[in-house]
Amino acid sequence: MLGDLINPYYLQVGSFIMINIILGLSIYITLSSGQLSLGSAGFMGIGAYTSALLTINYDLPIIVGVIAGALVAGIIGILIGIPSLRLTGVYLAIATLGFGEVMRVFLVNWESVTKGSVGLSGIPQIGRELLKFSRDSGFSPMSIGLKNNQFVYLMVLLILVIINILLIWFLIRQNKSRVGRAFAAIKMDEKAAEAMGINITYYKVLSFAQGAILSGFAGALFAHVMGYISPADFSYHRAVDILIYAVFGGSEVIWGSIFGAAFMTLLPEVLRFISEYRYLIYGLVLVLMMAFRPQGIIDVPLLQKLHLTKRRSKHGSKN
Repeated sequence: MLGDLINPYYLQVGSFIMINIILGLSIYITLSSGQLSLGSAGFMGIGAYTSALLTINYDLPIIVGVIAGALVAGIIGILIGIPSLRLTGVYLAIATLGFGEVMRVFLVNWESVTKGSVGLSGIPQIGRELLKFSRDSGFSPMSIGLKNNQFVYLMVLLILVIINILLIWFLIRQNKSRVGRAFAAIKMDEKAAEAMGINITYYKVLSFAQGAILSGFAGALFAHVMGYISPADFSYHRAVDILIYAVFGGSEVIWGSIFGAAFMTLLPEVLRFISEYRYLIYGLVLVLMMAFRPQGIIDVPLLQKLHLTKRRSKHGSKN
């Protein structure tokens, strides 16, 4: 039976990987225009709390709450991005990290709305809502050999996979467009890009806003997957984790952030059998990577080499 092949734990880990990939993509977008932003955790919190509060207090559909959370995060991203244009490198990183910490403190202290450090519970869950909808439609998970919790986790994972596929497709298309070329030019040499007629202000704010939207989107999805959030979920530790996804996997290419998010999410889970030492090994892996491959696991030369090897093998098979 299908139910014997599906483990809810593995499905939940898969869902976390999908959400973290979205977060990895959010920092990839800002890095693609030469901006090092560590505000992803703050924007994630904005998206999560916006969506959670709208669905809890106003009974809005989850999809409306998620979209609203992403848009609010994007608007605040624009408001933060414009005054941050004068900052570059480590100064921008410090400023955006400070913004994230300000947001966390704000969520802790606005107790009348956010419930403070206790957090928000009773958030509508995507899987539970889909289960309810399927039952109302006359469909029972038991008819395909699934228990209710298996169906819930499976549907959540499938939705997140589809969302990730669409986002990756969009970003690949964008990289090949005028916007992507403008981002690359700004990253290489901002002064030269400006001399070529590229609107530096517009594209840097656009990059910052896109990163904020994706972070807010991931935060909203996280809220409706978990059903509970608190300010501790969006601390500076989360910002560092998101940065690691891009740095470890390779910040120059989109596949680097995807690989980094998947690998760094799986690693602590794989090492659970040595739980006392798993974070020590986690840190050791990062140190070794920084020492021997600071550009990340996946970079442009590696992708070119893989592409060339694939072409040669394909050509050889034809001969």
